[in-house]
Amino acid sequence: MLDIKLIRTNPERVKAAMASRSGNYLPALEQIMEKDSAYRVALAEIEDLRSKRNEVSKKIQIAKASKDEAAAQAAMAEAAAAKEAVKAREENTSALEKDLNALLLSVPNLPDESVGKGGGPQDNKVIFEDVSNRKDFSFKPLDHHAVGEKLGILDFETATKLSGSRFALLKGQGARLERSITQLMLDIQTAEHGYTEIFPPFLVTAETMTGTGQLPKFEEELYKVASEPPMYLIPTAEVPLTNMYRGDLMKEDDLPKKLTAYTACFRQEAGTYGKDTRGLIRNHQFNKVELVWLSKPEESMAALEKMRADAEKILQVLKLPYRVLALCTGDMGFSSAKTYDLEVWFPSENGFREISSISNCTDFQARRMNTRFKRAEGGKTEFIHTLNGSGLAVGRTFAAILENYQQEDGSVIVPEALRKYIGADKITL
Repeated sequence: MLDIKLIRTNPERVKAAMASRSGNYLPALEQIMEKDSAYRVALAEIEDLRSKRNEVSKKIQIAKASKDEAAAQAAMAEAAAAKEAVKAREENTSALEKDLNALLLSVPNLPDESVGKGGGPQDNKVIFEDVSNRKDFSFKPLDHHAVGEKLGILDFETATKLSGSRFALLKGQGARLERSITQLMLDIQTAEHGYTEIFPPFLVTAETMTGTGQLPKFEEELYKVASEPPMYLIPTAEVPLTNMYRGDLMKEDDLPKKLTAYTACFRQEAGTYGKDTRGLIRNHQFNKVELVWLSKPEESMAALEKMRADAEKILQVLKLPYRVLALCTGDMGFSSAKTYDLEVWFPSENGFREISSISNCTDFQARRMNTRFKRAEGGKTEFIHTLNGSGLAVGRTFAAILENYQQEDGSVIVPEALRKYIGADKITL
């Protein structure tokens, strides 16, 4: 949620930043400014009425003291009318405030000034690339689902029978490889990078989804459970991890907090039908290891760089070719102020595919969650900054390993870093 004070004091800056986003948010921004103006007028009217009511109260006291019954009755009638007027204005103001908050929930975060302007993915900038581990195949490399199906470790036919399209069933060494990748990621992030591991609920409330920005805008992309009150399956562990501190007032010494979690993730993938219909790239259910930071404002950009390095470490130890993109204003997520994407090499496509997004959401989510911290030694209270990123998407890592480590005989070499977990150096028929 944007700071309404920023919109009031610097509307042109906010408009320019919002115009650089994909989607037309300027009409909503205009409505916010109109509604906020009406809200402030209504507050001023209430204060004026309360002041007049206080004056009437003094009239009543004076009339009673002088035993002027007629004047007292007239003043009490005036007081009753003032009370009703205040009540009516307060109800109107409450409705205006509700409408204003709903509008504020509908607009995205402002891009950081360091983010390049652009209309979409074509305007993102490659800022780092490591292809030292890219292999020269003496045969035409297969895509990951063909490799997995031939090895008998991926079974999409049975998954479709059980759940419909865009699901996967992993068997034998496939299931073990998935578990091994997850374990490697968690071990590195906890033992080497100092994250605290959490295992959160996979079902959360609407309030929790609203806190991180999934609701109300992206409801069609979520799986909603028919319960009372409604519950939602998490699309990412970012949602429960960040909301752990919703409504809290933290101490400065509590920050930063670094959290990681393995969870299943559930997404409707609305509007993506016809894209990546085979394989592990865009499924309704997938596994992911998530990274979340809660930071002081002045430290959040440095935290973003550290989180990016933490996620890159997984690709480095698995010796997978990858690159890093700085996303432009037109391609960032709703809650983000600055985002890096990590992309891994897929030989069958002769190209890169996203495997992680690392984002600084500044105080946007914290305002929605009312998560604050108090500066030490009697300092002021401020909103924290929140950051999140994949460390990494497990299914896409699985797919990248199958493609980059496949052999001509159909087997797949297990990356050295995973061998102690999977108990083998090769997956064969």
